Amino acid sequence: MMRWKRKSFSILVLSLLIALLVWCQMGMYLTHLFFGVDVQVNFFKFCISLFKEESIYYFFVVLLLNAMIAYTFLVTLFKTAEQIWFTVKFKKKILSALHHDLTRDFNTRYPELDQTLMIIHQSQPLAFTMGLYKPCIILSTGLIEMLDEDELEAVMEHETFHQKNLDPFKIFVLKLISQALWFIPLTKWSYHNYKIMSELMADEFAIHRTGSELGLSSALFKLIKNAYKRETNVTLVHFSQESVNYRLQQLVEPQKNIPLRLETAAIVVSVQVLLLLLVMVMVAVT
Repeated sequence: MMRWKRKSFSILVLSLLIALLVWCQMGMYLTHLFFGVDVQVNFFKFCISLFKEESIYYFFVVLLLNAMIAYTFLVTLFKTAEQIWFTVKFKKKILSALHHDLTRDFNTRYPELDQTLMIIHQSQPLAFTMGLYKPCIILSTGLIEMLDEDELEAVMEHETFHQKNLDPFKIFVLKLISQALWFIPLTKWSYHNYKIMSELMADEFAIHRTGSELGLSSALFKLIKNAYKRETNVTLVHFSQESVNYRLQQLVEPQKNIPLRLETAAIVVSVQVLLLLLVMVMVAVT
């Protein structure tokens, strides 16, 4: 698990540093624009200074940069508010479908989860973790009926890892960064690959806790088969096709390294943007 833990941590830190750098530069520019604060060196101010004032190119660049900054901040605020609203609304829906007896029984069975496990009335087999703060594990009655004890135990351990690792919150932050900073392709790559790594780490955790990969493998195959048969995307919250390929490879060949592709274009564009930002920051500091 340590190999994926280090890589996932590196990806998370990379995205956070990129976001911090870009948002700080944007904040400095907005401070200069609205409050007249003298900012010695700023990437966006520098871009504008390359063009002659009152020229058509000058106004075009100003309009373009202002639109990009406005879009970034609006997307950040809108997606954050949307996520909070969606979480509240979805939790109400979960509570309305709650199976009280099974929820009480399972929370007694798993006291370490501190009453954060919910069982809902749903014929489709569902297992996911939701919530930005104090995440909850959700299982459906359809899942409990479909899996045997060993399989259900493996799924529980898998979701327990997501809960303890705060994966819903981390994945939301990475998704938010990738959407707001769309002009830096590395952020999108980080978001998609962190999701894959989180699934691989959760699988390794489940295998370690149950002592065998058989329960997890069997549960995974059943969920894949059921998902394709029903043609629904709901069950694929944590079992997407892309993640499944990597997870099956890890189960079959646990010692083999799994390469995560990084497109050359994403590196080139991202590095160019970040180098410009870093140079401007270094000049400002010195």
